[in-house]
Amino acid sequence: MIDQKIMNFLRKFAQSSRPVTVLTGAGISAESNIPTFRGPEGYWTIGSKEYHPQEMATNRMFMQKPDEVWKWYLYRMGVCQKAEPNSGHYALAEMEKILGNRFVLITQNVDNLHIRAGNSLEKTYQIHGNVFFMRCADECSSNVYPVPEGVTAKEKGEDLTEKDRELLRCPICGNRSRPHVLWFDEAYNEKYYRYHSALKVAVLTDLLIIVGTSGSTNLPNQVAMEVKQHGGTVIDINIEENPFTSLALSSNRGYFMKEASSVALPAMLQALGNVET
Repeated sequence: MIDQKIMNFLRKFAQSSRPVTVLTGAGISAESNIPTFRGPEGYWTIGSKEYHPQEMATNRMFMQKPDEVWKWYLYRMGVCQKAEPNSGHYALAEMEKILGNRFVLITQNVDNLHIRAGNSLEKTYQIHGNVFFMRCADECSSNVYPVPEGVTAKEKGEDLTEKDRELLRCPICGNRSRPHVLWFDEAYNEKYYRYHSALKVAVLTDLLIIVGTSGSTNLPNQVAMEVKQHGGTVIDINIEENPFTSLALSSNRGYFMKEASSVALPAMLQALGNVET
């Protein structure tokens, strides 16, 4: 049951012209059976050694073992391909249609489920990249390309083929490409991850809805703090309390909803739905 106070607040908010930003993390994708890759599901064995995701998802590892990093990401891509957007994803796609220019989605997820559900690339800031895309490892350009259709997802232990290696080259210079994701030993930037755009949106946000993330990376924390400091309302949706819970409750009329996003977001969509753009 969604708290009636939250529903009343959202109905009233819908009648204003104030901006809404949604920030999503792994929790919404977990409801589509995509595991958290920082956990055991993301561990990767090379020879006799087991590597953790924080070791695999680095530029350092890519420089040392590029094939292994690509194999790991193609395995992840396969997991994401098998998953389907859930009712929370679809609710956010509808929310974008209803709110129009008032809406921005900032996601930490690289699984492409928001785009598949119907959110637009223009309004979706993929601040950690997208596992279905690649770019030149030597940065001969800033272009981002879909992983070619001829490159198939991998099972654990399955090697790259020569065809894979050829297709996973930069279309411009012919050198090696890399997954279009933010690695642990890299920093946010505007060019690939819309860093400054996300902070600019945060300053203008009157309502921030945080979904399924505990803020383990820097930019989501900055976004939430900016919204709070500028007097915005923060609503935290999570199945358990997390660092964003206290921030939400200390914000202007903030709330914590201990609820699955696949339940909470459709209800919130219904409350926000009586608005014309």
